[in-house]
Amino acid sequence: MISEIQVHTIARQMLDRHGPVAIAHAAQNALTCEHKGQMEEASEWRHVKDAMKIMQGPPQS
Repeated sequence: MISEIQVHTIARQMLDRHGPVAIAHAAQNALTCEHKGQMEEASEWRHVKDAMKIMQGPPQS
């Protein structure tokens, strides 16, 4: 299991490189890991995805 600091570091790096589409990449990575039976890795990718959503903040209208 990766630490909370690592989760936020990965999330920030992905957002900086890929913008909002990074969330979709993390979700796809989670599904890919899940299909391979890598449940812990899938959980970590979902954690990264959730961290990115928090970093983006609420949607603005």
